[in-house]
Amino acid sequence: MAKLYFSYSTMNAGKSTLLLQAAYNYRERGMHPLMFTSALHQDLHCGRISSRLGMSAEATTFRAEDDLFEAITASHHKQRVDSVFVDEAQFLTPDQVWQLARVTDRLNIPVLCYGLRTDFRGELFPGSATLLAIADSLREVRTICHCGRKATMVLRRDPSGAVTTLGDQIAVEKSLYVSLCRRHWEEETRGSAKAADI
Repeated sequence: MAKLYFSYSTMNAGKSTLLLQAAYNYRERGMHPLMFTSALHQDLHCGRISSRLGMSAEATTFRAEDDLFEAITASHHKQRVDSVFVDEAQFLTPDQVWQLARVTDRLNIPVLCYGLRTDFRGELFPGSATLLAIADSLREVRTICHCGRKATMVLRRDPSGAVTTLGDQIAVEKSLYVSLCRRHWEEETRGSAKAADI
């Protein structure tokens, strides 16, 4: 039986690298993976999934108004789809996560989603929250903080380098984000005096 998978982490943990490797494994065996990425990144890498290691592959972009179940069904009727990969899954809407669940339940196609769990304020993205609630399989992709502890939080810096907890949840300038452990995220966002009292 096909399953809905969610691999989540902070920034720069290697999610896209893992996705590209898994999709390559399908293609190497003569299978046809369908790949999606958020249209929010179209100015940076239009229709491509790219990793920091230099690997990349073409992908279909999705927007909040897209029905992914219909799109995948249409592709499947033209050419058998053996798997679906979704990069930047945190940008899915809750409805789109349910559409992907229907792909696994009704079309029997495995769907593998990769994305961030929380934003720079320590809050779940709506797409990630729904994936955490209904995915069949959850996997944390780990990376480390500058102190060596596991990084679980994302810090946002403004263009001057100052820490910010204000602004829209979604801003795609990756250079403004840093992955930290919970302790150092709290010290940076809420002040070292408060953190020292804990």
